Amino acid sequence: MSKLISDIQNKYLDKLRKKDSLLTELEVFAKANSVPIIDWQAAELLEQLISIHKPKQVLELGTAIGYSGIRIARRLSEDAELHTIELSRQSIKIARKNFKRAGVESKIKIFFGNAVNLLPKFSTKYDFIFLDADKKDYLTLFNMALNLLKENGVMVIDNLLWQGYAAADNLFIPKRFKNSTEKIREFNKIFMNTKLLQAAILPIGDGLGIGIKI
Repeated sequence: MSKLISDIQNKYLDKLRKKDSLLTELEVFAKANSVPIIDWQAAELLEQLISIHKPKQVLELGTAIGYSGIRIARRLSEDAELHTIELSRQSIKIARKNFKRAGVESKIKIFFGNAVNLLPKFSTKYDFIFLDADKKDYLTLFNMALNLLKENGVMVIDNLLWQGYAAADNLFIPKRFKNSTEKIREFNKIFMNTKLLQAAILPIGDGLGIGIKI
């Protein structure tokens, strides 16, 4: 759950949302097994953006257990497709089962491997890209993905407030988060100043970056 707004607000919003049994199960599984997935509030905005933009070709960097992939695919038209890249074979195995349970497997193509190595081989141009991978690779993946994004395409990037540490005083950042926090801070500056994007960072979930290619 997001740490960027109060627990009272989170509980209120949680009561209002329409819950899906499969997604709720995946949220519980992710929390119990320390699997990083997009916050449900940010996921709902992601769904809305998909519905508004109506992309035909979508790229996801970081499949994990398929939570965000399901939420994206459910909002795609029948002739649209999601390409998703994941480094963990175990995660892919779980994601495949979840895609099938959600009834969206026909819309999704999974690529196994390191996205840094795979993306240079991609020729597809995408209408929409969702980046939620290893934070140390964010800048490299961002630059690669930007080249694959069509004009007027949308890029969404998760974790840009990094549990609030991106905006925190260095004295209050745990040692194990210091390096990753610096990576996110550096990335945020570049993201917000990229001339090819109309970019914004919204305090939703763990901080959601949204950019439109111009």
